[in-house]
This record gives sequence, C-alpha cells and structure tokens, in this order.
Amino acid sequence: MEDAVTQSILEKFLVLGPILDERAKRLWAAVEARSLGRGGIARVSEATGMSRSRIRSGMLEVESAGAGGIAATGRQRAPGGGRKRAEEKDPGLAAALRRLLDPATRGDPEGPLLWTTLSAAHLSSALAKEGHAASERTVNRLLHDLGCSLQSNRKTVEGRQHPDRDRQFGHVNRKAREFQRRGDPVVSVDTKKKELVGNFRNGGREWRPKGEPEQVLVHDFKNAELGKAIPYGVYDLAANSGWVSVGVDHDTATFAAETLRRWWRRMGRATHPDARRLLVTADAGGSNGRRNRLWKLELQRFADETGLEVSVCHFPPGTSKWNKIEHRMFCWITENWRGRPLVSREAVVELIANTTTREGLSIKAELDANRYPTGVKVSDVELAGVRIRRSRFHGDWNYVILPNTKTSQ
Repeated sequence: MEDAVTQSILEKFLVLGPILDERAKRLWAAVEARSLGRGGIARVSEATGMSRSRIRSGMLEVESAGAGGIAATGRQRAPGGGRKRAEEKDPGLAAALRRLLDPATRGDPEGPLLWTTLSAAHLSSALAKEGHAASERTVNRLLHDLGCSLQSNRKTVEGRQHPDRDRQFGHVNRKAREFQRRGDPVVSVDTKKKELVGNFRNGGREWRPKGEPEQVLVHDFKNAELGKAIPYGVYDLAANSGWVSVGVDHDTATFAAETLRRWWRRMGRATHPDARRLLVTADAGGSNGRRNRLWKLELQRFADETGLEVSVCHFPPGTSKWNKIEHRMFCWITENWRGRPLVSREAVVELIANTTTREGLSIKAELDANRYPTGVKVSDVELAGVRIRRSRFHGDWNYVILPNTKTSQ
C-alpha cells in the first residue's frame, strides 16, 4: 500500500509540478502530507524529492492561514533561486551512481525499471568514498530519476543460483572496463528467439485505420518452404551498434562463429582498426555455450584468420537475460516489428536493419542461407589444437583463444 501511495503522489507531482511556482509546490506538498497523517512528510519527500523542512514550512503556512484560506502573495522565488541540487554542484554524481548500480543490477533487464539490492545508505556511503557527497534522500531521488525501484526480496527470487554468480558478474564487468579503457572492442553475442516466417500473428499492436486489422492465418503451422528465422546477433557495447545474421538452418556453433566473422569483416574492423584483442560475453549454454567444443574450435579458426586474441566471458547458468544484447538490442528489434507478420525472410532482415533508438542504436542485418549441420563432433586431438588460456577464476567460464599465426586483418 505504501508503494502505491508514493506512486500516486509522484504521478500528481509530475503532472502539477511544471505549472506550479515554488510557493504553490510547497503548499501542495504540505496539503498532501497533512492528508496522509503520520509519516506523510516522509512519504511526500520521498516521492517528490522536496526536502522535509520545505514541506514542514508549507504546513506551518497552511496551519497559520486557518479557515480563511491561504492568501496570494504575488511573490515567488526568482528563476534559478534556491539551493542547487547535488547533481548540479557535482556533474559526475549521477554517472558515479549508475556505475555503482551496474554490477549489482537485478530483475528483468528488458523491463523499463531496474531493481537494485543496494540500499540508499550503502550507496550514499560508497559515493562518499569516491568523493561524491550525496545524502540518502538525494540518492533516493536520483534512483527515481534513473528509473530504479526498490523491491521486496520476493520480487527478485530467481530460483537456484550458482554460488559464484555475483563474483562472475563482477569479473565480467571488470574485464569489459579493462578492454574499453584500452580501446579494444567488447561484444555481447546471443541467439534471439526463433521466429516463424509467413503470414502468422505477431504479438503487439501497431497503428492502422480503425476496423482494418492485419489479416493473418488462424493456425501457426510452420510453412515448409519458409520455415523459421534464426537471428544471431553481435552487439558492440562501445559503438552501440550491432550485426544480425538471419539463419535458416540450425543454430550451431559454426553459425555463431560465422556471424562473429561477418560482424568483424563488415563492421568491427572499420570501427576498431587498431584492435588486437576482442572480448566476447556470452551465455553459458546454446551454440556459444561454455561446454561446446565446436564453439572453441570455431573461435580458434576466427582468431587465426583475424590475428585477434579472443577473450570469452560466459555468464553463469540461468542468467542469460543479463547479457547486454538482450536489453540493448534484441528488445528493440521485438518492439520494432510488433504487430507485423514476418511474411518473408527478406521482411525479417529489413525489419531488423531498420531498428533504431533515440540513443543512436544502429543495426546491420543479412540473410545467411548456409547449411549448418548438427551433431558435428570435435575430437580430443582437434580440441588439443585449440590454443586456450584459462583464467584462474573459473577457467570454464573465462578463457582466451590465442591465434596460431599473426595474419593480416
């Protein structure tokens, strides 16, 4: 109930705030706090970011007015007056808070909200250690501005977890920062959900003339000729750009490595001309799984062709939604083609390639009509030929594939 109250106050404030002057905001907040009774000042302060002393001042003004009501003064604070917000005094404060949140982010990353297990007190203390002064109230307000919401633990239960899950998150985060500081590319790879190709219903809605919905087939029986589309993507974190190969056969390690190869040839090499290393973050299973022998063999071939040292960090089991490509690229592709039947392979490619965001996301897409047979076995001899250097921490999750020869890129 308390969260609902806070949300209600916030919604009112977002609507009324822009049209109220300083005094009117103070008085409105005071009236809201009085109506809530005990704890009302704290609730209004939390929802609006207004200081408790400011709300108390408004309450005194309301109480002193009595039954006659509050008289207009014709005076308000001059534009730009009043105490500056913490982020105005310290422009790096919001960015520092976001950095603290990133490794500890929980919940569904595809959703519009973030859930953090860190308290405002802990965050305030951590910011202070980095030289940023911010009270708990300021942290609470900034968290709201960043789209965060504090949730109870029952909302974040994820079932069984690997005991080293959080340590691996921290390891991946450190490796990514290390590569980016040195100007080396960091990419997130994964297979998007397979889609039926044909005049089938696609979830979501789009604007059309009233009473004229898109007509699609009643039953979702796979079209023998068109089959399914298998989008495998590579997302470049620093460039905010991606490549998607739309396969038509099977999602195998060879297909995954070929997509990485196409990204490097068509996008990565031009974006990172001086790169000698590449960091790949991937799920623990599937075509790029940590136990997939063929994945490592194909990465060796890729490393030999490009001369790149290919570092790989796998996310722990059961945490695939934390992979950046999921909520930085795939979710926008889904949003872009909502309500549109994927009538052909060409339509799938075109819809993916035309996906953009306000933050500047750009995607290139291409149909991959090659055949990728399943059941390919990698012998012990072939695996022994892979120049793999495993990390001391979870070498099964973190390793480097070294090129056998220094070839031109």
